[in-house]
Amino acid sequence: MAATPYAVPLNYVYDGQKIYFHCAVDGHKIDAIRREPKASFCVIDQDQVMPAEYTSYFRSVIVFGTVRVLEDEQEKRASIEKLAIRYAPMDSKQNRDRVIALEWAPLCMLEMTIDHISGKQAIELVRQQEAGE
Repeated sequence: MAATPYAVPLNYVYDGQKIYFHCAVDGHKIDAIRREPKASFCVIDQDQVMPAEYTSYFRSVIVFGTVRVLEDEQEKRASIEKLAIRYAPMDSKQNRDRVIALEWAPLCMLEMTIDHISGKQAIELVRQQEAGE
């Protein structure tokens, strides 16, 4: 039986080379990744609805790659650290360490190695950029 495609919103961090995100150690997401590690990841950077024009001014990117579960404790720790800093940049290291320790046991960290990236944006945004706006 073929696997059904699965899409889910994620908190993530991109470190310039790879994308990291988390999940529970059990569940549909991790089951899907273990069945098929090839995945796509989509981010909508902007989506301004323009009702009078029956359109939206959008900017998005889609990434294709392979996802793996980080089994090494140091890799797992480094990746959750990156994620925590992205979402709570002003938090103290002491508090970040405390929160990570509380969630460590059920935490699963995933790493996406990027094979291909494709972006798209509304022509109106391209024109604004060209005009220096």
